[in-house]
This record gives sequence, C-alpha cells and structure tokens, in this order.
Amino acid sequence: MLEHSIFTPERLPTPKEQAAIADFLFEHLDQYGDAQEDIQRCLNYATKQIESFGGMIFVLKDQGQIIGAVVINRTGMGGYIPENILVYIAIHQNYRGEGLGSKLMDLVTEHTTGDIALHVEANNPAKFLYEKYGFTNPYLEMRLKR
Repeated sequence: MLEHSIFTPERLPTPKEQAAIADFLFEHLDQYGDAQEDIQRCLNYATKQIESFGGMIFVLKDQGQIIGAVVINRTGMGGYIPENILVYIAIHQNYRGEGLGSKLMDLVTEHTTGDIALHVEANNPAKFLYEKYGFTNPYLEMRLKR
C-alpha cells in the first residue's frame, strides 16, 4: 500500500528521514542528479533549515521504503518569475512506468500555489510527464557558469 508524506518548514523530516530522502534522490536521479551535498542543501532550503523562502518535499513510500520524491523550492517571487521551482523528482528504478510520477505531480499541483518552473534536459523521458501537466517551454535558458 502506498503512503505519502509532505514535509514543510512547519513539518520537518527527522534527520534520519532527511538523510534517507537525500540518499534516495542521489541514487535515483541517475544522470540528471547532483552531488549529495547539493541535494542536501536543496532539502535544507525547502525546509528552511537555512535562510530561504522554504518549499515542500513530497515522498511516496511502499511498505516503508521510499519509492518516489519531489522537492519544490519557493522563489519568493511571482508574476515575473514563477513562485515555485521543481528542483528534483525521482522514482525508484524498480517502480518506473507505474504512474508514480503522475501521483507525485498530483500532490505537487494540489499542495502548491502559484506557478511552477522546472529545468529538464531535452532527452529526459520525464519531459512527457511535465508536458502532460501543462508545462511548456516558452524560453531558452542561458547560463553563465563561473
């Protein structure tokens, strides 16, 4: 039976839960992931354990094991920049193709207010999931990496 948890600055994960979420994301983001310390910093941002606008962490579990997770960070802006950014979404490799990405996106759209932005690589198979939820690509992102 699937269960879900939503963590916010008002409902923090325990240190053990947060470490498990970071480990899960590091393992299951595959080539689209970041370094573990960057994932941890993102989780700290979402839960306001560092100075931030906060956000939310959504976790799906099956029999106590994490099988999916999403991290949303609030931008503190609106109108000219979306209020939320979907930073990470991952499904356990053994559970992919079962509609769990849609379950997570349903939780995200149900529990957030304001617009949501995300960055996705053109070859990422999750791109189709985002398009199904109405995400569009009206801009070309350009970055100055230092």
